[in-house]
Amino acid sequence: MHDQETSVHSATSKDLGELGTERLVLRSWTTAEAGAVRAEGVPRPAGWAEDFPADGDRVIASLFDDNPAWLGAYGHRLIVERDSGLVVGSTGLFWPPSEGTVELGYGVVASRRGRGYATEATRALAAFALTAPGVHTVAAGVELSNPASVRVLEKAGFERYDAACEADEGVVHFRLTASPDHAER
Repeated sequence: MHDQETSVHSATSKDLGELGTERLVLRSWTTAEAGAVRAEGVPRPAGWAEDFPADGDRVIASLFDDNPAWLGAYGHRLIVERDSGLVVGSTGLFWPPSEGTVELGYGVVASRRGRGYATEATRALAAFALTAPGVHTVAAGVELSNPASVRVLEKAGFERYDAACEADEGVVHFRLTASPDHAER
């Protein structure tokens, strides 16, 4: 990965709803987009990759009504490919944090996998999450049966922890913790 890919910036200093990387834009979902993902038989927006939404995107969209904070700046985002302008997946924080830890999830449609997009989006959103007041750790759990997703977290700088649970749950737990100087901010 290039160093430029890991740099995160807001589109504007006031717009926390959009984060950018070298190849991606991570922008907050709108209620209309969530409705379109949930709806069956509704014409697809032109700005979606052919295979978006995936099953995981449908699950997340179905939970927005019960979790309105997920539509905010520290919630879930659509992953937009800069070159094409198409939505190619989603990533998000399961807000609010618990004891300084917030969980992160991600998914990229099959047609865009293998390009490093999930890693790039995960790095960007994790870095952003660690700037939130009171957040010192970003965590994620991945099924052992999904080695590609395990690699995403490893390449994004997350470390495995809680190995005792892996055999029982079939899940690998990862975390990224803020640097010690983060606590001084």
